Amino acid sequence: MSKTAREWDTPPPISTKDYVSSLVYTDETLFDEELEKVKKSTWKFVCHVSEIPEIYDYRCVNHAGIPLIVTRGDDDVIRTFINACSHRSALVLREPSGNAKQWICLFHRWAFNSKGHCIAIPREGAYEESGIRKDNRGLREVRTGTRLGMVFVNLCDDAPSLDDYIGDALENVEDVMGSVDLEVFHYHQTVLNVNWKQWHETNMETYHEYLHFVNRNVAMKSKGYGERTWRLYPNGHGTLNPMQQTYTNIKGWKPRSNLPLPGMQANEFRTVKIFPDTNILARATVIRIDTSTPISPNKTLVEWRGIGIKGESDQDRTMRRNHHNQVWGPLGRNLYEDAYAVECVEAANRGGAAPYGVIARHEDMKTQDDVLMRTFYAEWSKRMGRPAHDPINGSPNASN
Repeated sequence: MSKTAREWDTPPPISTKDYVSSLVYTDETLFDEELEKVKKSTWKFVCHVSEIPEIYDYRCVNHAGIPLIVTRGDDDVIRTFINACSHRSALVLREPSGNAKQWICLFHRWAFNSKGHCIAIPREGAYEESGIRKDNRGLREVRTGTRLGMVFVNLCDDAPSLDDYIGDALENVEDVMGSVDLEVFHYHQTVLNVNWKQWHETNMETYHEYLHFVNRNVAMKSKGYGERTWRLYPNGHGTLNPMQQTYTNIKGWKPRSNLPLPGMQANEFRTVKIFPDTNILARATVIRIDTSTPISPNKTLVEWRGIGIKGESDQDRTMRRNHHNQVWGPLGRNLYEDAYAVECVEAANRGGAAPYGVIARHEDMKTQDDVLMRTFYAEWSKRMGRPAHDPINGSPNASN
Protein backbone atom coordinates (compact mmCIF):
# COMPACT_ATOMS: atom_id res chain seq x y z
CA MET A 1 0.00 0.00 0.00
CA SER A 2 1.38 3.42 -0.92
CA LYS A 3 1.84 6.12 1.73
CA THR A 4 0.80 9.70 2.21
CA ALA A 5 3.44 12.36 2.91
CA ARG A 6 2.73 12.17 6.64
CA GLU A 7 2.93 8.38 6.68
CA TRP A 8 6.15 8.41 4.65
CA ASP A 9 7.83 10.86 7.05
CA THR A 10 6.67 9.04 10.19
CA PRO A 11 9.33 6.78 11.74
CA PRO A 12 8.66 3.09 11.02
CA PRO A 13 6.78 1.27 13.84
CA ILE A 14 9.76 -0.93 14.73
CA SER A 15 12.57 -0.88 17.27
CA THR A 16 14.68 2.27 17.02
CA LYS A 17 17.68 -0.06 16.67
CA ASP A 18 16.24 -1.29 13.38
CA TYR A 19 16.35 1.96 11.39
CA VAL A 20 18.50 5.05 10.95
CA SER A 21 17.60 8.60 10.05
CA SER A 22 18.87 9.69 6.64
CA LEU A 23 20.21 12.78 8.37
CA VAL A 24 23.21 10.71 9.50
CA TYR A 25 24.30 10.86 5.84
CA THR A 26 23.32 14.39 4.86
CA ASP A 27 23.43 16.81 7.79
CA GLU A 28 26.41 19.20 7.68
CA THR A 29 26.51 19.67 11.46
CA LEU A 30 26.56 15.92 12.08
CA PHE A 31 29.31 15.51 9.49
CA ASP A 32 31.57 18.04 11.20
CA GLU A 33 30.81 16.52 14.59
CA GLU A 34 31.56 12.96 13.55
CA LEU A 35 34.94 13.97 12.17
CA GLU A 36 35.83 14.98 15.73
CA LYS A 37 34.01 12.32 17.73
CA VAL A 38 34.26 9.30 15.44
CA LYS A 39 37.07 9.72 12.94
CA LYS A 40 39.70 11.55 14.98
CA SER A 41 39.23 9.39 18.07
CA THR A 42 39.45 5.96 16.39
CA TRP A 43 42.28 4.09 14.69
CA LYS A 44 42.47 4.68 10.94
CA PHE A 45 44.13 2.29 8.46
CA VAL A 46 46.39 4.43 6.26
CA CYS A 47 48.67 2.05 4.35
CA HIS A 48 50.43 -1.31 4.34
CA VAL A 49 54.03 -1.61 5.55
CA SER A 50 55.04 -2.77 2.07
CA GLU A 51 54.21 0.69 0.73
CA ILE A 52 57.05 2.21 2.77
CA PRO A 53 59.58 -0.66 2.69
CA GLU A 54 62.83 1.32 2.73
CA ILE A 55 64.40 3.70 5.23
CA TYR A 56 63.14 7.27 4.57
CA ASP A 57 60.17 6.09 2.45
CA TYR A 58 57.03 8.11 3.06
CA ARG A 59 53.41 8.39 2.02
CA CYS A 60 51.21 11.47 2.36
CA VAL A 61 47.61 10.81 3.38
CA ASN A 62 44.62 12.74 4.66
CA HIS A 63 42.66 11.73 7.73
CA ALA A 64 39.60 13.65 8.97
CA GLY A 65 40.76 16.72 7.05
CA ILE A 66 44.28 16.56 8.50
CA PRO A 67 47.25 16.05 6.10
CA LEU A 68 49.66 13.42 7.41
CA ILE A 69 53.08 11.99 6.57
CA VAL A 70 53.61 8.28 7.26
CA THR A 71 57.29 7.40 7.10
CA ARG A 72 59.91 4.79 7.95
CA GLY A 73 62.73 6.36 9.97
CA ASP A 74 66.43 5.55 9.93
CA ASP A 75 65.80 3.29 12.93
CA ASP A 76 63.27 1.27 10.89
CA VAL A 77 60.37 2.58 13.02
CA ILE A 78 57.19 3.69 11.26
CA ARG A 79 56.00 7.08 12.49
CA THR A 80 53.36 9.59 11.46
CA PHE A 81 53.43 13.38 11.59
CA ILE A 82 50.98 16.14 10.73
CA ASN A 83 52.10 17.50 7.37
CA ALA A 84 52.33 21.13 8.48
CA CYS A 85 55.50 23.12 8.99
CA SER A 86 55.96 24.27 12.58
CA HIS A 87 56.83 27.74 11.29
CA ARG A 88 53.94 28.99 9.13
CA SER A 89 51.95 25.78 8.57
CA ALA A 90 52.76 25.12 4.91
CA LEU A 91 52.68 21.52 3.72
CA VAL A 92 56.17 20.12 4.25
CA LEU A 93 55.86 17.26 1.73
CA ARG A 94 53.76 17.72 -1.37
CA GLU A 95 54.20 14.50 -3.36
CA PRO A 96 51.89 11.50 -2.68
CA SER A 97 54.91 9.32 -1.84
CA GLY A 98 58.66 9.22 -2.09
CA ASN A 99 61.94 8.79 -0.25
CA ALA A 100 63.66 11.69 1.48
CA LYS A 101 66.23 11.88 4.25
CA GLN A 102 65.34 15.52 4.89
CA TRP A 103 62.02 17.26 4.44
CA ILE A 104 62.41 20.88 3.41
CA CYS A 105 59.47 23.26 3.52
CA LEU A 106 59.30 25.25 0.29
CA PHE A 107 58.09 28.46 1.97
CA HIS A 108 61.08 29.40 4.15
CA ARG A 109 63.36 26.34 3.83
CA TRP A 110 62.89 25.03 7.35
CA ALA A 111 64.00 21.38 7.36
CA PHE A 112 62.95 18.30 9.31
CA ASN A 113 64.11 14.69 9.55
CA SER A 114 62.16 11.43 9.51
CA LYS A 115 61.81 11.53 13.31
CA GLY A 116 60.02 14.88 13.10
CA HIS A 117 62.95 16.89 14.48
CA CYS A 118 63.55 20.36 13.14
CA ILE A 119 67.14 20.24 11.83
CA ALA A 120 67.56 23.56 10.01
CA ILE A 121 66.20 27.12 10.29
CA PRO A 122 67.69 29.66 7.87
CA ARG A 123 69.25 32.58 9.77
CA GLU A 124 68.17 31.06 13.05
CA GLY A 125 69.86 33.77 15.12
CA ALA A 126 67.05 36.23 14.43
CA TYR A 127 64.77 34.05 16.58
CA GLU A 128 66.93 34.23 19.71
CA GLU A 129 64.86 37.01 21.28
CA SER A 130 61.60 35.05 20.85
CA GLY A 131 63.03 31.75 22.05
CA ILE A 132 62.33 29.88 18.82
CA ARG A 133 64.94 27.16 18.32
CA LYS A 134 65.30 23.98 16.30
CA ASP A 135 64.93 21.85 19.42
CA ASN A 136 61.46 23.26 20.22
CA ARG A 137 59.96 23.38 16.70
CA GLY A 138 59.60 19.71 15.81
CA LEU A 139 56.60 18.39 13.90
CA ARG A 140 53.49 17.15 15.67
CA GLU A 141 53.73 13.36 15.93
CA VAL A 142 50.59 11.25 15.56
CA ARG A 143 50.11 7.91 17.29
CA THR A 144 50.97 5.05 14.96
CA GLY A 145 50.64 1.28 15.26
CA THR A 146 50.81 -1.81 13.07
CA ARG A 147 48.88 -5.07 13.05
CA LEU A 148 49.43 -7.81 10.48
CA GLY A 149 51.36 -5.41 8.26
CA MET A 150 48.61 -2.78 8.33
CA VAL A 151 49.56 0.70 9.53
CA PHE A 152 47.00 2.55 11.64
CA VAL A 153 47.05 6.10 13.04
CA ASN A 154 45.06 7.88 15.73
CA LEU A 155 44.84 11.67 16.09
CA CYS A 156 43.72 11.44 19.72
CA ASP A 157 46.54 11.09 22.24
CA ASP A 158 44.12 9.84 24.90
CA ALA A 159 42.40 7.10 22.88
CA PRO A 160 42.98 3.41 23.78
CA SER A 161 45.99 1.69 22.22
CA LEU A 162 45.64 0.02 18.82
CA ASP A 163 45.79 -3.44 20.41
CA ASP A 164 43.08 -2.54 22.91
CA TYR A 165 40.95 -0.95 20.20
CA ILE A 166 41.10 -3.87 17.74
CA GLY A 167 41.27 -6.65 20.33
CA ASP A 168 40.56 -10.03 18.71
CA ALA A 169 38.71 -8.61 15.72
CA LEU A 170 41.44 -9.70 13.28
CA GLU A 171 41.46 -13.34 14.41
CA ASN A 172 39.70 -14.40 11.21
CA VAL A 173 42.74 -13.31 9.14
CA GLU A 174 45.62 -13.79 11.58
CA ASP A 175 46.91 -16.91 9.83
CA VAL A 176 46.42 -15.41 6.37
CA MET A 177 48.13 -12.07 6.97
CA GLY A 178 50.55 -12.95 9.75
CA SER A 179 52.52 -15.99 8.59
CA VAL A 180 54.40 -14.65 5.52
CA ASP A 181 55.43 -11.25 4.23
CA LEU A 182 52.76 -9.68 2.07
CA GLU A 183 52.81 -6.66 -0.18
CA VAL A 184 50.48 -4.33 -2.03
CA PHE A 185 50.53 -5.06 -5.77
CA HIS A 186 47.48 -3.03 -6.76
CA TYR A 187 46.20 0.37 -5.66
CA HIS A 188 43.45 2.56 -6.98
CA GLN A 189 41.18 5.23 -5.60
CA THR A 190 38.12 7.19 -6.62
CA VAL A 191 35.82 9.87 -5.26
CA LEU A 192 32.23 8.69 -4.89
CA ASN A 193 29.20 10.93 -4.51
CA VAL A 194 28.20 9.26 -1.27
CA ASN A 195 28.56 9.64 2.48
CA TRP A 196 31.49 7.63 3.85
CA LYS A 197 29.17 5.44 5.96
CA GLN A 198 27.18 4.44 2.88
CA TRP A 199 30.28 2.93 1.31
CA HIS A 200 31.21 1.05 4.47
CA GLU A 201 27.65 -0.29 4.67
CA THR A 202 28.23 -2.23 1.44
CA ASN A 203 30.83 -4.18 3.39
CA MET A 204 28.71 -4.72 6.50
CA GLU A 205 25.57 -6.31 5.08
CA THR A 206 25.39 -9.26 2.73
CA TYR A 207 21.70 -8.85 1.87
CA HIS A 208 22.90 -6.61 -0.95
CA GLU A 209 24.70 -9.57 -2.55
CA TYR A 210 21.56 -9.84 -4.69
CA LEU A 211 23.01 -6.76 -6.43
CA HIS A 212 26.01 -8.66 -7.81
CA PHE A 213 26.00 -11.18 -10.62
CA VAL A 214 29.19 -12.69 -9.18
CA ASN A 215 27.88 -12.96 -5.63
CA ARG A 216 24.54 -14.39 -6.70
CA ASN A 217 26.33 -17.19 -8.51
CA VAL A 218 29.68 -17.70 -6.78
CA ALA A 219 28.62 -17.11 -3.16
CA MET A 220 24.85 -17.48 -2.78
CA LYS A 221 24.71 -20.76 -4.73
CA SER A 222 27.48 -22.33 -2.66
CA LYS A 223 26.90 -24.85 0.11
CA GLY A 224 26.57 -23.33 3.56
CA TYR A 225 26.20 -19.74 2.37
CA GLY A 226 23.23 -18.92 4.58
CA GLU A 227 24.46 -20.82 7.64
CA ARG A 228 27.47 -18.69 8.45
CA THR A 229 27.25 -16.52 11.55
CA TRP A 230 28.47 -13.07 12.44
CA ARG A 231 30.98 -12.59 15.22
CA LEU A 232 30.89 -9.22 16.96
CA TYR A 233 33.66 -7.54 18.90
CA PRO A 234 33.93 -4.48 21.15
CA ASN A 235 34.21 -1.06 19.50
CA GLY A 236 31.93 -1.92 16.57
CA HIS A 237 34.07 -4.49 14.72
CA GLY A 238 32.77 -7.71 13.19
CA THR A 239 33.53 -10.69 11.00
CA LEU A 240 31.58 -13.37 9.18
CA ASN A 241 32.56 -17.02 9.45
CA PRO A 242 34.50 -18.34 6.40
CA MET A 243 33.00 -20.35 3.57
CA GLN A 244 34.11 -22.00 0.33
CA GLN A 245 32.66 -20.50 -2.83
CA THR A 246 31.93 -22.13 -6.18
CA TYR A 247 33.58 -20.07 -8.93
CA THR A 248 32.74 -22.62 -11.61
CA ASN A 249 29.08 -21.58 -11.35
CA ILE A 250 30.04 -18.80 -13.79
CA LYS A 251 30.79 -20.03 -17.31
CA GLY A 252 34.48 -19.75 -18.13
CA TRP A 253 35.60 -19.12 -14.55
CA LYS A 254 38.01 -21.49 -12.86
CA PRO A 255 38.22 -22.53 -9.21
CA ARG A 256 40.65 -20.67 -6.95
CA SER A 257 42.41 -23.84 -5.92
CA ASN A 258 45.95 -23.03 -7.04
CA LEU A 259 48.31 -21.39 -4.52
CA PRO A 260 45.82 -20.22 -1.91
CA LEU A 261 47.16 -17.74 0.63
CA PRO A 262 48.70 -19.15 3.84
CA GLY A 263 46.06 -20.66 6.09
CA MET A 264 43.34 -20.54 3.45
CA GLN A 265 41.67 -23.47 1.73
CA ALA A 266 40.91 -23.61 -1.97
CA ASN A 267 38.01 -21.28 -2.91
CA GLU A 268 37.71 -20.00 0.67
CA PHE A 269 36.32 -16.54 1.46
CA ARG A 270 36.86 -14.52 4.65
CA THR A 271 36.01 -10.99 5.69
CA VAL A 272 36.69 -8.59 8.59
CA LYS A 273 35.21 -5.14 9.26
CA ILE A 274 37.04 -2.68 11.50
CA PHE A 275 35.03 0.29 12.81
CA PRO A 276 34.60 2.87 11.46
CA ASP A 277 35.83 2.48 7.87
CA THR A 278 38.23 -0.40 7.16
CA ASN A 279 37.30 -3.57 5.31
CA ILE A 280 39.41 -6.69 4.71
CA LEU A 281 38.33 -9.36 2.22
CA ALA A 282 40.24 -12.53 1.36
CA ARG A 283 39.26 -14.65 -1.65
CA ALA A 284 41.47 -17.76 -1.45
CA THR A 285 44.39 -16.35 -3.45
CA VAL A 286 44.24 -12.59 -2.86
CA ILE A 287 43.35 -9.97 -0.25
CA ARG A 288 41.55 -6.68 -0.69
CA ILE A 289 41.71 -3.88 1.87
CA ASP A 290 39.61 -0.78 1.42
CA THR A 291 39.10 2.32 3.49
CA SER A 292 37.24 5.59 3.07
CA THR A 293 38.10 9.21 3.78
CA PRO A 294 35.22 11.68 4.02
CA ILE A 295 35.51 14.87 1.97
CA SER A 296 32.04 16.28 2.63
CA PRO A 297 28.72 14.77 3.69
CA ASN A 298 28.13 13.53 0.15
CA LYS A 299 31.66 13.02 -1.19
CA THR A 300 34.06 10.28 -0.12
CA LEU A 301 37.51 9.20 -1.23
CA VAL A 302 37.64 5.39 -1.32
CA GLU A 303 40.98 3.55 -1.61
CA TRP A 304 41.40 -0.08 -2.61
CA ARG A 305 44.50 -2.23 -2.21
CA GLY A 306 45.20 -5.69 -3.60
CA ILE A 307 47.67 -7.75 -1.57
CA GLY A 308 49.68 -10.86 -2.38
CA ILE A 309 52.81 -12.70 -1.21
CA LYS A 310 56.02 -10.70 -1.27
CA GLY A 311 58.79 -12.10 -3.46
CA GLU A 312 56.62 -14.59 -5.35
CA SER A 313 57.28 -15.45 -8.98
CA ASP A 314 55.96 -13.37 -11.86
CA GLN A 315 53.70 -16.28 -12.80
CA ASP A 316 52.15 -16.47 -9.34
CA ARG A 317 51.78 -12.70 -9.15
CA THR A 318 50.02 -12.61 -12.51
CA MET A 319 47.57 -15.23 -11.24
CA ARG A 320 46.82 -13.21 -8.09
CA ARG A 321 46.52 -9.98 -10.03
CA ASN A 322 44.06 -11.58 -12.44
CA HIS A 323 42.02 -13.02 -9.57
CA HIS A 324 41.95 -9.62 -7.88
CA ASN A 325 40.99 -7.65 -10.97
CA GLN A 326 38.38 -10.16 -12.06
CA VAL A 327 36.17 -9.12 -9.14
CA TRP A 328 37.70 -6.09 -7.41
CA GLY A 329 39.72 -4.20 -10.00
CA PRO A 330 38.53 -0.89 -11.49
CA LEU A 331 36.99 -2.85 -14.37
CA GLY A 332 36.05 -5.88 -12.25
CA ARG A 333 32.59 -7.26 -11.78
CA ASN A 334 31.75 -5.94 -8.28
CA LEU A 335 33.09 -2.53 -7.31
CA TYR A 336 31.30 -0.42 -9.88
CA GLU A 337 28.02 -2.13 -8.95
CA ASP A 338 28.52 -1.22 -5.28
CA ALA A 339 29.49 2.34 -6.22
CA TYR A 340 26.47 2.82 -8.47
CA ALA A 341 24.08 1.38 -5.89
CA VAL A 342 25.20 3.64 -3.04
CA GLU A 343 25.22 6.69 -5.32
CA CYS A 344 21.58 5.84 -6.08
CA VAL A 345 20.90 5.86 -2.32
CA GLU A 346 22.70 9.17 -1.93
CA ALA A 347 20.72 10.73 -4.78
CA ALA A 348 17.47 10.13 -2.86
CA ASN A 349 18.82 10.94 0.60
CA ARG A 350 20.42 14.21 -0.47
CA GLY A 351 17.11 15.86 -1.30
CA GLY A 352 15.27 14.41 1.66
CA ALA A 353 13.21 12.02 -0.44
CA ALA A 354 13.84 9.13 1.94
CA PRO A 355 13.76 10.02 5.65
CA TYR A 356 14.79 6.62 7.05
CA GLY A 357 16.82 3.54 6.19
CA VAL A 358 15.75 0.13 7.49
CA ILE A 359 18.32 -2.27 9.00
CA ALA A 360 15.78 -4.72 10.43
CA ARG A 361 16.79 -8.18 9.17
CA HIS A 362 16.97 -10.63 12.08
CA GLU A 363 18.18 -14.14 11.21
CA ASP A 364 19.81 -15.34 14.44
CA MET A 365 23.05 -13.61 13.35
CA LYS A 366 23.19 -15.71 10.19
CA THR A 367 24.68 -14.49 6.90
CA GLN A 368 22.09 -11.89 5.85
CA ASP A 369 21.24 -10.63 9.33
CA ASP A 370 21.70 -6.83 9.65
CA VAL A 371 23.35 -7.31 13.04
CA LEU A 372 26.68 -5.69 12.10
CA MET A 373 24.85 -2.64 10.72
CA ARG A 374 23.01 -2.32 14.03
CA THR A 375 26.29 -2.78 15.90
CA PHE A 376 27.95 -0.09 13.79
CA TYR A 377 25.21 2.45 14.49
CA ALA A 378 25.12 1.57 18.17
CA GLU A 379 28.85 2.41 18.31
CA TRP A 380 28.31 5.52 16.21
CA SER A 381 25.50 6.66 18.52
CA LYS A 382 27.62 6.07 21.63
CA ARG A 383 30.53 8.08 20.28
CA MET A 384 28.35 10.86 18.91
CA GLY A 385 26.10 11.10 21.97
CA ARG A 386 23.18 11.04 19.53
CA PRO A 387 20.88 8.18 18.50
CA ALA A 388 21.18 7.25 14.84
CA HIS A 389 17.41 6.91 14.50
CA ASP A 390 16.86 10.56 15.54
CA PRO A 391 20.25 12.30 15.65
CA ILE A 392 18.94 15.86 15.90
CA ASN A 393 16.18 15.67 18.51
CA GLY A 394 16.48 12.23 20.09
CA SER A 395 17.78 11.37 23.54
CA PRO A 396 21.22 9.68 23.47
CA ASN A 397 19.83 6.81 25.58
CA ALA A 398 16.56 6.36 23.70
CA SER A 399 15.85 2.85 22.35
CA ASN A 400 13.07 0.30 22.39
